[in-house]
Amino acid sequence: MRIWRAHELGDPLDVLRIEEDEPPTPGAGEVQVETRAVGITFPDVLSCRGEYQVPTRLPYTPGGETAGVITAVGDGVAGLEPGTAVAVLGGGLREVNVVAAASVFPYPTDALTPGQAAAVPVNYGTAWYALHDRAGVRPGETILITGAAGGTGTACIQLALAAGAVPIAVVGGDEKAELVRGLGVEHVVDHRRTPAWVDTVRDLSGGGVDVCFDAVGGDAYQQARRCMAWDGRLLIIGFVGGIADAPTNHILLKSYSVVGVHWGASLMRDSTAVGRQMAAVFELAERGDVAPPLYPPFAFDDAAQALQDLADRKVYGKAVVQV
Repeated sequence: MRIWRAHELGDPLDVLRIEEDEPPTPGAGEVQVETRAVGITFPDVLSCRGEYQVPTRLPYTPGGETAGVITAVGDGVAGLEPGTAVAVLGGGLREVNVVAAASVFPYPTDALTPGQAAAVPVNYGTAWYALHDRAGVRPGETILITGAAGGTGTACIQLALAAGAVPIAVVGGDEKAELVRGLGVEHVVDHRRTPAWVDTVRDLSGGGVDVCFDAVGGDAYQQARRCMAWDGRLLIIGFVGGIADAPTNHILLKSYSVVGVHWGASLMRDSTAVGRQMAAVFELAERGDVAPPLYPPFAFDDAAQALQDLADRKVYGKAVVQV
């Protein structure tokens, strides 16, 4: 089988290479999955560079979410059969993956393509945890979403709308604005046209937002905090724009909460949570409320370029590599 690996740290195009290896076989509690699609995320880029909060183990294969078909099961695996189409929290840029059965979730093939299924585990798991477990979002609340055209941002949009909330999307450029409007967002702010967007968001939200889903950080955080309503919840998702300082006097005076969202670490404390999250998201998919928008899929041979484009912020929607 073919597999992408990095044996040193650096930018994806510089360090990733395709190699040949023997297909892995499942052990006890594991399943073998023939890969159909792999979702890639910004943490994959950071891991290539050695900049992610979890140290990179070399050799490194990117891709933390996969979709495919089960081809074999190991001892002790119940409820999963060969031939079942599944989404996987794990796997990666390999033609064949072996993963723990607990991280494998059958998905509705009548509602999602393999590429869309590969877009679900990390992005929709993160967004679900952020909105429901950390923010306790309620119908009618306004939700400011920075980086709204990205994989996690579009997941947040769809889950916010499904919860009856009102998203306000901050994006950069006409293509990204068109994308989020196509998802049903009425309030779109293009930061390229309006670099200082605090007053615009305040006007759209009637004085301030109830929840902010900030996947950008940096200057976007500094503007987002000024958009918060009294008793709001500012969710810290990521830092692609840099790590920001949080002035504590401002948090006190406006009485909002700054809430960390470390979804991956949360699963180490409650391993059953991901199953509940995936079941909820797949139910929404069957209802038509979840359909991950994909950037034009990359071929397997172009996976390093896909990661580089993600690093260079050229991608909108979800970046997926087809196998």
